[in-house]
Parts: sequence; structure tokens; C-alpha cells
Amino acid sequence: MSTPDLTPPEAARWAARSGLPLAKDRHAGVAATADHIHAVVSLLRELDFGETPPSAVYRAGGEQHDGAV
Repeated sequence: MSTPDLTPPEAARWAARSGLPLAKDRHAGVAATADHIHAVVSLLRELDFGETPPSAVYRAGGEQHDGAV
């Protein structure tokens, strides 16, 4: 499901609504950054990790190291 890009006026409105008023010259940059973040998060949500355990299961130092390449 695709969502339309965030427009600069929408970015300014959402920022102001969150208590972060933006200078007019920053509206376009904030909108572009928000769109990029949304695209990356959408891509990450599509990844299939299969049976990969959560990171809390990992214990550092449990690996066997050897010099073989």
C-alpha cells in the first residue's frame, strides 16, 4: 500500500501540531526527510526474518573464532 508524499505545508502543519514550529525555509527539507524515513521503515517492515531470534537472545562472546578465511 503506497501513501502519497508529504507536502511541505503538511509537514509544517504536523510539526506545529507537535509543538515544533518550523521556519518556512525548512518545510520542504522536513517533508523530504519524513518521506525518506517513511520509505525506509516501509521497506524494513517487508523483510522476512524467518526464524531469526530477537536480539535479546544474542550473547556476546559465545562465538568460536579461528583464523581460517
